[in-house]
Amino acid sequence: MNTPSAGGPGLLHRIGSWCARHAWRVVALWVVLLAGLGLANRAWGGSFADSFSLPGTSTQTGADLLKAHTSGSGGTASPVVITSDQGSVTGHRAAIESSVDRLRRLPDVLSVTDPLTTPGAISANGGTAQITVRFDGNPATFDPSYLTGVDSAVEPLRADHLTVEYGAPLGQLATPKSADHTSEAIGLAVAVLVLLIGFGSVAATGLPLLTAVLGLAVSLAGLGLLAGSFDFAQAAPTLAAMMGLGVGIDYALFLTTRYRALLQAGTEPVEAVGRTVATSGRAVLVAAATVAMALGGLCVSGVGFIGTLGVAAGISVVVAAAATVTLTPALLGLLGSRIDRFHVRTPVAEPGGEGDVWHRWAVRVSRRPWLFLVSGLLVLGVLAVPVASMRLGHVDAGAQSTSRTDRRAYDLITEGFGPGANGPLTVVAHLDSRQVADGARRQELAASLQRDLAAVPGVASVSTPVPSPDNVLLITTVTPATGPQDGATADLIHTLQDETVPRALSGTGATGYVTGTAAATQTFTDTLTAKLPLIIGVVVAAAFLLLLTVFRSPLIALKAAVLNLFSIAAAYGVVVAVFQWGWGGELFGITEKVPVESYVPMMMFAIVFGLSMDYEVFLLSRIREAWLHREDNHLAVATGLAATARVITCAALIMTSVFLAFLLSTNVAVKMLALGLGVSVIIDATVVRLLLVPASMYLFGRANWWLPGWLDRLLPHLDPEGPAAAPAPSPVSAPSSASAAASTSAPTPTPPAPVSAATDQGDRR
Repeated sequence: MNTPSAGGPGLLHRIGSWCARHAWRVVALWVVLLAGLGLANRAWGGSFADSFSLPGTSTQTGADLLKAHTSGSGGTASPVVITSDQGSVTGHRAAIESSVDRLRRLPDVLSVTDPLTTPGAISANGGTAQITVRFDGNPATFDPSYLTGVDSAVEPLRADHLTVEYGAPLGQLATPKSADHTSEAIGLAVAVLVLLIGFGSVAATGLPLLTAVLGLAVSLAGLGLLAGSFDFAQAAPTLAAMMGLGVGIDYALFLTTRYRALLQAGTEPVEAVGRTVATSGRAVLVAAATVAMALGGLCVSGVGFIGTLGVAAGISVVVAAAATVTLTPALLGLLGSRIDRFHVRTPVAEPGGEGDVWHRWAVRVSRRPWLFLVSGLLVLGVLAVPVASMRLGHVDAGAQSTSRTDRRAYDLITEGFGPGANGPLTVVAHLDSRQVADGARRQELAASLQRDLAAVPGVASVSTPVPSPDNVLLITTVTPATGPQDGATADLIHTLQDETVPRALSGTGATGYVTGTAAATQTFTDTLTAKLPLIIGVVVAAAFLLLLTVFRSPLIALKAAVLNLFSIAAAYGVVVAVFQWGWGGELFGITEKVPVESYVPMMMFAIVFGLSMDYEVFLLSRIREAWLHREDNHLAVATGLAATARVITCAALIMTSVFLAFLLSTNVAVKMLALGLGVSVIIDATVVRLLLVPASMYLFGRANWWLPGWLDRLLPHLDPEGPAAAPAPSPVSAPSSASAAASTSAPTPTPPAPVSAATDQGDRR
């Protein structure tokens, strides 16, 4: 056992020991915190709703002009689609008028159009009609019980043998949430099973789950309270729950595993808790800081919807880390040496002998590091190939399951009015004072504008431009020939915004804008696409600086950042291949090829980069501990790989099962995130951890730990524990000892020059 350094235990060691000695006090503080935040949330908490405002864009300016100069254009519009199997819908006048009147009397409804008196609301064959309902908010955020009133309002239509379907976003309210709850249950069940099989101890299984659940409850209560003062996206609590539960289990698991290893080595329980927090707790804080920083980087997008998602998930990660370094030590202190008393098989912790399978794997990698490095990079390169053809867009209701009413409404509109009717564009011309006062000028401009718009390829129809009530605007509807998620529609929107409308209004004094749901979605996509390189650069640079400060090695920090970029590219490639190319999409309930949802790459990058760093930080932390004890690079890599093998494998299995379980969702964007995140965890836990990290560290040799003197003086020292805080690594032989005879004559390398595994004999001192 190591003795403390001359300066005494460090801060983290003291925190861990204190929590273990005052366990009930710490537990009580967390319970009081949860109760207090829960009560405050009930009293002053807010709700979650999406806001896609994009100030300064043509789309937003056009929408603002419509709201200011026309009545009934505010709020959120959603179609109620009716169809008749026999004859025209006009033969059901009484039922239609009754339902329209009932819809108008519903709460939160601003206006309802009568298809019998609205031009273009009935299809050419008369079999389909649209009732446009405008709400004072997004109906997808309403309580599901609101649909009861809608169903009652349209009952005359159904009683008159008409088919009624709700288009998006109203139809999204009818989407069952049971799939998400099933996914969460599957994730927890797999976590229990993996922990019991992997470690055998009942208490060691329950402790990480208890810490994660309590930390998640605190973070969600706090997030609800913050929502009373700040705007958070509707998906914020869901994403926070996913991240908080996943990392919470992982973080507590890493501490529990280290604690049990120290107990088995004969360390007294309170001292074992202190050492656990000083070593694994330090790694948890570094990992959590990296994840939170990556999620916080989403704020750089300048889009509130994306930024709030990152902040919400970041809060859950920070709370999970705080619970891990305080509540987990307290629970460990309560259990003491009894942590393995109840077990389903012989409890195991970290491997310690050189005959362990992970040590043997390290030996194999050390003999041919170039082979394993190139093989790993080749695997990631092949997986990343589809990224070159990635097309961002919005996945419309036409790609959803046919069990959803918004999908069926989409199909009825397509059959009756054409695919472009699911995403019509509104062109707004803001007139000058002469045109406002002169009716003849307005009519001339309206006719010219309609001709120019109708001549654009990809336009199915253009309505006659009509003036606003105050004659300040000319308003016309352009119906594309293709659906909202079609690439041709995106091209058409860009053509109208950049070429057609400016050219048609050139020299007239009027200013044109293209708005509408489809145009807003495309503008949102364009904005995120333009911001993605900036977010990647900010997050990678910040992570590099953090890892450089913690591990005090430019090479390790750079390698970690680069390998994570390869991992993310591979995960992107799988998403493109499945959803955009359609390879195996039917296995996940995808009925057609779809573009990649515009915000998925940005969200995936932040989450995947953070989670990838998690596993690498834990692995590198153990490698660095071994290096500080022996300054033997080969032995350090082998010891770190073996010591973290079981716990990282279990953590990865849990995280993968949680993510992949969300493939049961009926939402295509959720499926994309679930598959991308699940694949990324698999890649990190296998290709990166088992091939790329050890192979590259063997090749670089002592250069892994090189730090220029001037940089060492510049960087803050975040490792007050020193090597004395960590237990000495097991006395195992270095992986390269099997080939020592072949390398005895190798010269000692001079840092920072990289050396191969076969010539690293100079590491043994």
